[in-house]
Amino acid sequence: MDTQTSLLTKHYRTLSYISGPLVFVERVANVGYGEIVTITGADGAPRAGQVLEVNRERAVVQVFTGTRGLDADTTRAHFTGNVARLGVAMEMLGRTLNGAGQPLDGGPAVIPEKFLDIHGEPINPYARDHPSEFIQTGISAIDGLNTLVRGQKLPIFSGYGLPANEIAAQIAMHARVLGTSEKFAVVFAALGITHREASFFIQRFETSGALDRTVLFLNLADDPTIERLITPRAALTTAEYLAFDQGLHVLVIITDMTNYCEALREVANAREQVPGRRGYPGDLYTDLATIYERAGRIKDKPGSITQLIILNMPDDDITHPIPDLTGYITEGQIVLSRDLHRRGIYPPIDPLPCLSRLMNAGIGAGKTRADHRGVADQLYSFYAQGRDLRRLVAIIGEAGLGAADRKYLAFADRFEQEFIGQGDTNRAIEDTLNLGWELLRAFPANELKRIKREHIVKYGKGERG
Repeated sequence: MDTQTSLLTKHYRTLSYISGPLVFVERVANVGYGEIVTITGADGAPRAGQVLEVNRERAVVQVFTGTRGLDADTTRAHFTGNVARLGVAMEMLGRTLNGAGQPLDGGPAVIPEKFLDIHGEPINPYARDHPSEFIQTGISAIDGLNTLVRGQKLPIFSGYGLPANEIAAQIAMHARVLGTSEKFAVVFAALGITHREASFFIQRFETSGALDRTVLFLNLADDPTIERLITPRAALTTAEYLAFDQGLHVLVIITDMTNYCEALREVANAREQVPGRRGYPGDLYTDLATIYERAGRIKDKPGSITQLIILNMPDDDITHPIPDLTGYITEGQIVLSRDLHRRGIYPPIDPLPCLSRLMNAGIGAGKTRADHRGVADQLYSFYAQGRDLRRLVAIIGEAGLGAADRKYLAFADRFEQEFIGQGDTNRAIEDTLNLGWELLRAFPANELKRIKREHIVKYGKGERG
């Protein structure tokens, strides 16, 4: 990260106190929000920081590597007049970096082709292009039922102990844009993960061969908390360079945003901010929006940024402030099911609470297949009926059901085992839709009320129940 000192450097030895990752500098002048600061302690080792707040003559500085070993009497603050910038280059593809963009793979430092502000530049709403191209993830429950579209931001709501990281790695390895020769890249940012999880991601990307088109940012659990706030912004800055300067389609996967929000809460407590819901800062919505809204497409530019955001819901509570606010900002949601996971179904994606608000823009003739919307609606309908009947069976027993109801019940079981539970395989959208038709053949054609007649004739061939 570029922290070069300008001629406007201002030196202060007026620290009043240190709290967590923050230092408070008094009697400052001409200091700006977001300005880079070099903090030097008694040992003489410089530490990079950034102005988090300016209040009259006091500046609050967050120190990226933490404040351990610093004391207010001997510590000096050097205000550089610059903002935080990340050096970016095409050679970042295939590299593993820490949260601040420094190499973790033993390779040389990245030689920057350009320095970009890690906070990005807002996209003019008029310049935004509407997302309309299908991205194939290889997972039927997403591609078939809650399609990801190029330029979309789509969160995956998980729970502690569920295989969200495995799903994230699987998507990163298999995701691609269909029907185009344009280059596709993945920027993967992991926040607050363990060393074991870091080894898992590196090993999966290396063995699959996907590392060559991936930039991997790893912020470990024992790294400074403040670095966790930089990591998603560094990842998105890299994605913006690859997408809008180099013309690549970039899929950004961020896991786990809950760790990011916990870091925000820690910093807010150190700043003695008035807490909002569940102790999180009152501007949590605005802060999350500054990350999520960096997805999209720009008119007359070939590249795009698509976001998959993974977060663990505390206590599996979808009304918790983090998933709740995320749902307001993003364009849908993918929800993982603890019940499906307990029954050994992978990936344990529960289709019923899932939603992709941009799905209709990315499917249909010329994109996926003409029957896609109808097949998805019919699968949803029959599966919902089967799930309702399971609750009834728990009361009256399966013997109390008629033949038609038993057919829906059997469909729900097959749908979970065969359509959702695909394991680690990579399914093309054509295979997903064909499998959907195979499950629907258990019903007579007159019951397929959500599919157009011409699509039943064209795609629904074969014996029916």
